[in-house]
Amino acid sequence: MVGQVKSTPAMKAQALPTEAPSTSPLRLTLNINPSIYIHYTSPFISGSLLHLIAPNSLASMAAVNRETQPAKHQEVGHKSLLQSDALYQYILETSVYPREPQAMKELREVTAKHPWNLMTTSADEGQFLNLLLKLINAKNTMEIGVYTGYSLLSTALALPEDGKILALDINRENYEIGLPIIEKAGVAHKIDFREGPALPLLDQMVEDVKCHGSFDFIFVDADKDNYLNYHQRLIDLVKIGGVIGYDNTLWNGSLVAPPDAPLRKYVRYYRDFVLELNKALAVDSRVEICQLPVGDGITLCRRLS
Repeated sequence: MVGQVKSTPAMKAQALPTEAPSTSPLRLTLNINPSIYIHYTSPFISGSLLHLIAPNSLASMAAVNRETQPAKHQEVGHKSLLQSDALYQYILETSVYPREPQAMKELREVTAKHPWNLMTTSADEGQFLNLLLKLINAKNTMEIGVYTGYSLLSTALALPEDGKILALDINRENYEIGLPIIEKAGVAHKIDFREGPALPLLDQMVEDVKCHGSFDFIFVDADKDNYLNYHQRLIDLVKIGGVIGYDNTLWNGSLVAPPDAPLRKYVRYYRDFVLELNKALAVDSRVEICQLPVGDGITLCRRLS
């Protein structure tokens, strides 16, 4: 999930506080240094790398890019860190969309109409999660941060008929946007949705030894400033050999921006927490990790002890 601002645990559905979406598509190129360029295309002016650029330069850059760089991506939440729009489009059209279940396609299209649809999981990441869950034979899972439920539906479709998902989010209203589609897909019975902050519930579960090691897979796509707080608790709740996935661990590519880069306040604020998480996971001997440039970056942690 990209472009989100959250002040409360487990929130995946709060709109950015001051930035309003626009219907004009933009494609921007940000030159971080002579060897690194970050490209971003979105139908929403509030999205991703627009927040990395100084406000007084937006108007001129937007005008230039509208003239010279027509947007190629109209899909909900173009989150790929690939520098080539054409290559990302190739992946979507060749490997993702032809295999996307009809229910997920429908939910993706419904979510595209939501003002803050940049918070949704990208289609390629949804496909990745679905396959990963099947590969590890997951049955009991947890998701922290739900939004309209695209990643949740991907998980539910991957689980066996008696599989379960504990779904935590502070906003039930957004979850209910996708709920009719989830119900029509016949997987709603797998989902136990809990509205409210995640940390209090996680603390209760940690105190209950019966919950220790009870989850095969946990996906975290919520408030970045609590990622380490989540990890401290989830490491006890996932089984040995189980997997925790943290989303947005490359944070739009802003992690490699120079210290004096004119980042928006919220981008800089949450970037520091993502950097802290990445450093902590890299030296955590309890897990083995793999950080993948899928979507906005996802780090998988397999519990060792």
